[in-house]
Amino acid sequence: MSAHDLYVISPYLGVAGTALLVILLDLVVTKKGLLPIFAILGLLAPLALTLIQAFDLIDSLNLVKGSELLATSEPSVLLGSLSVDRFAIFFNFLVLAAAALVIMSSTDYLRQMDQYQGEYYGLILFSATGMMLLSAATELITIYIAVELTTMPLVALAAFMNSAKSSEAGMKFFIVGAISSALMLYGMALIYGFTGTTIISEIAASVGNASGDIPFGNYALLVGLVLLLVGFGFKISSVPFQMWVPDVYEGGPTPVIAFLSVASKAAAFAILLRVFFSGFFDVSLDWAALMAALAAASMVIGNLVAVSQSNIKRLFGYSAIAHAGYILVGVAAGVKVTGADSNIPEFASIGPDSVLFYLAAYTAANLTAFFAITAIGMRIGSDRIEDYAGVARRSPVLAAILALSLAALLGVPPTSIFIAKLYIFTAAVNADLVWLAILGVITSVVSAYYYVRIIRVMFLQTSTTAERISAPPASWAALAIAGGAMLFIGIAPGFVLELSKAAVGPLTP
Repeated sequence: MSAHDLYVISPYLGVAGTALLVILLDLVVTKKGLLPIFAILGLLAPLALTLIQAFDLIDSLNLVKGSELLATSEPSVLLGSLSVDRFAIFFNFLVLAAAALVIMSSTDYLRQMDQYQGEYYGLILFSATGMMLLSAATELITIYIAVELTTMPLVALAAFMNSAKSSEAGMKFFIVGAISSALMLYGMALIYGFTGTTIISEIAASVGNASGDIPFGNYALLVGLVLLLVGFGFKISSVPFQMWVPDVYEGGPTPVIAFLSVASKAAAFAILLRVFFSGFFDVSLDWAALMAALAAASMVIGNLVAVSQSNIKRLFGYSAIAHAGYILVGVAAGVKVTGADSNIPEFASIGPDSVLFYLAAYTAANLTAFFAITAIGMRIGSDRIEDYAGVARRSPVLAAILALSLAALLGVPPTSIFIAKLYIFTAAVNADLVWLAILGVITSVVSAYYYVRIIRVMFLQTSTTAERISAPPASWAALAIAGGAMLFIGIAPGFVLELSKAAVGPLTP
């Protein structure tokens, strides 16, 4: 392996190395409060390396194929398995930021535990490594390994509290994840059998030769893509692969669920976009219709079932399903039909653009909400919505932050997700998916009921106790950063919009 290859994978090695370091330090450090500090400081190196790579990509499209910083005439051993381009860099920043903030917000949550703190932070970092690799993967086996590296640490983290609900969450996550991974692997085998390769760029060339009267042009390709979508659907928590979400969200540690809800979802959408747009665009008219159907089902079921929830974490589970539906609208909107009587697909960049922007906006808003829920839930000792009564009097700042994040998730202007929904519905209209945009608006109105209900309980109902609710400095810092990002994206979206547009360039078929 050359120096150039090490430079390309250095951010991934940095995150994995930080995970190992934190676990080893846990064996010798007596003050466990130092572990999150080491973890966050350790993330500064991969963050700096990712920033350097971002600047290096100004003069290069893909660092794996060569860069201005470390140019090489030798072919990279990574060629075909990874693509470190603007698309991967965008998600690297997103995952690293989410991991750092979740670690920061977990310090108070883990004070009740004298043991296993090193393992907790290490598992978060190992999962973050898998997510970063997933967004850069361009080969089917690499994708599968990255999916497992992402999922297995999250399984352990879901069961981390060693309670009945936490154990149930971990077990259900493991079983459903194992089944979906097995189906995805079988789909990859069928795709390999049809194309004779596992590299996405070479798959694209073979798929272009598929022809026939059945969907996708070939039965093997049809079944393979559907099974592949099953694996991705599990990760993005879309209908009908969402059955694990409510129980895992309810039983898992709140900071872990915060990380799962944003970083894991972002990485899953990253590989879904790369695989389907770069590898299977020639049959995109078929899978775009499938994406539209999944989007509609996820928006409807997620929002309608959330209305009846009494547990706030379970409610956010169904909310995550609904938001997966909104994001799938952008995926479906990335494909247009050229001409009135033509069946030739045309790449509409506004679709993937809107997906990346929505993921950034959703990450900021959802992390803000979960950090506030973590701080409040630790003090009231409950996740039931009715127990949030009078929180506005016990902690006006935390209640205001949670209310603002709920308004953002609803899509109230000028918050981040208002711009994101406007962008994604515009993409749907441009792709002649007007019915999907209308359905998205209607379901957004439905979501107002359960988001506003939480706000009403906090501000209009009285509490049985006047005990003040506070949070440690680390939690306030995480809230401030996530909340600031949420407001910034909503008020001045131009910066993130430009980054999103630049990042989707490598997806162009």
